[in-house]
Amino acid sequence: MALVGSETLLGKEVREVLQNRTGARVKDFAANGEGNFGEEEGEAVYVEPLSPEAIRGSRVVVHAGTPEGAAKAYDIARAANGSVILIDCTGDLEGRPDTRLFDYDSARPDGSSAWLIGVPHPAAIALDMVLRRLRLAGEIKQAIANIFEPASERGKGGVSELHQQTTSLLSFKPLEKKVFDAQLTFNLLARYGEEAPTVLDAVETRIERDLATQLSREPGSIPMPSIRLLQAPVFHGYSISLWVEFKNAISTASITESLASAQIEIRSADQDAPDVVSAAGQSGLIAGDIRIDRNNPRAAWLWVVADNLKMVADTAAEIVTQLVEGGR
Repeated sequence: MALVGSETLLGKEVREVLQNRTGARVKDFAANGEGNFGEEEGEAVYVEPLSPEAIRGSRVVVHAGTPEGAAKAYDIARAANGSVILIDCTGDLEGRPDTRLFDYDSARPDGSSAWLIGVPHPAAIALDMVLRRLRLAGEIKQAIANIFEPASERGKGGVSELHQQTTSLLSFKPLEKKVFDAQLTFNLLARYGEEAPTVLDAVETRIERDLATQLSREPGSIPMPSIRLLQAPVFHGYSISLWVEFKNAISTASITESLASAQIEIRSADQDAPDVVSAAGQSGLIAGDIRIDRNNPRAAWLWVVADNLKMVADTAAEIVTQLVEGGR
């Protein structure tokens, strides 16, 4: 298969997971699809530009690069008339009419003949997992989620800027603000500065859209939660503070029992609360610090964490596995 964006944080994670889980041979392409010099085992190597000739023999193209790389991959895959499956790990192609969003829970894309399959936003995947499991504890009336975004969602630039801001602030030097256009270190952001290349509201909208699509496939009613996205001063990993109200009174025991699964690790009250450090490099979710709302016996608070890059990479690998098993 071909991987566009093998040098990005997400691309490196996707490459490792794909090779470990599928054993596939992966051919690397730059994030923007242009020819470029990269590095392999300490040696400089030339990465050829993305083209129909360059991916000849690849059944699958996985995109983990820039919007420019996504557009090139889209044109090539579309011209292949179904002989190439394009997996979009970034959301850059979600607006295309051909995109079918993958349903992580049922391990099927929306449309078995889809050639362009989108990986949902990792926060949407996490909320979908949790809400579907919580429905086993009782009928859900409403939910509210505060989602804390890590700097790694903005790629190497976001991680580098958070690091630079931290060291500069402690040494009383000017702060770099190319990615967030605001001070993130020792701070929380409800929105980025006006000059930031990414708008936080747009990310929040994508989470809502992806989650709404996933929940609409579920037989029975799971109400769409209210969502607020905040930029946190952490390098890696999502944290979600989730409040869920049920139709009837609920207990921590029933919530714990419903959540426990292969995809969700439960931390009991006598264990450390979940945190993004312990989630790093782990598949699935970690949930804990479950509390019944003191003012509402039908509602509960949960704390959920996940490795954002690992979740997307695992989903991409699951898609490839399904495609292989389906003979595509």
